[in-house]
Amino acid sequence: MVAVQHAATAVPDRLAPVTAAAEVRLVESDQLATALPGAEILFVYDFRSSALRETWSAADSLRWVQIASTGVDPVLFDGLVESQVVLTNSRGLFERPIAEYVLAQILAFAKDIRRSTRAQAALSWRHFESESIAGSPVAVLGTGPIGQEIAALLTAAGMQVTVLGRAESADLPSHVREAEYLVLAAPLTTQTHGIVNARVLSAMRPTARLINVGRGELVGTWDLVSALNRGDIAGAALDVTDPEPLPVGHPLWRTPNTYITPHNSGDVHGWSDRLQDQFVVNFERYLRGEELLNIVDKDRMHGNA
Repeated sequence: MVAVQHAATAVPDRLAPVTAAAEVRLVESDQLATALPGAEILFVYDFRSSALRETWSAADSLRWVQIASTGVDPVLFDGLVESQVVLTNSRGLFERPIAEYVLAQILAFAKDIRRSTRAQAALSWRHFESESIAGSPVAVLGTGPIGQEIAALLTAAGMQVTVLGRAESADLPSHVREAEYLVLAAPLTTQTHGIVNARVLSAMRPTARLINVGRGELVGTWDLVSALNRGDIAGAALDVTDPEPLPVGHPLWRTPNTYITPHNSGDVHGWSDRLQDQFVVNFERYLRGEELLNIVDKDRMHGNA
């Protein structure tokens, strides 16, 4: 039996090969406990939800969980990590779109596109100079597929890219001093939670910008608000926030030179279909007894290795 944690009212058409081969229970996140008993497979389509953590005791037959995102932090809790349940993610679908988003935000900063948009709205024709990104130093925190794709695209655009991994993250302030852009693409783990704090932000250039496409919790929100209000850094583009969704009235909405998007940097046209197709491919491998694609090293991601 397959449980699908999804907000839809009917099983999506692209999951037809799954419904043809197995009983499928489609539930919203707040009803997940009713679908877990007897389920061998869980497709966590609602990837932001922590429902599996909260209903883990009902998972009496679970053997495989696939999450519809690259990041696995919502399902990376002790019970799942310590179990024999295989965890897979959606690696391979979001890397390029997210890299394009990062490049777009860098260009928007460098060319001050938002200034031009405001000027047009005010019917104002005023000449100004912009920045070139060629040769500009950028630090990318995260050595995974998303970080690597970002690094490749920014390198192709002529930027000087440094990719920072676990070793460098242990002393992050010393590695961000020369960067004009700091891009966060690391997974959320116990080691990376709040890794960009007041100490890191104060080490950055006053002309530097922060771009976060990882998880909101990588950044100390109030440290960032303070740094931007003081002008310690020049701006931030945030596709993810802490908390998320960002509540109406939260100070981050009105923080100077801060640009927020609703966690959609990887959601290009057709992304939902591709997520379902990827699950179907893995489901068919599961039925044939073949090794699943995109298996996550739970211990490493949980900080146990």
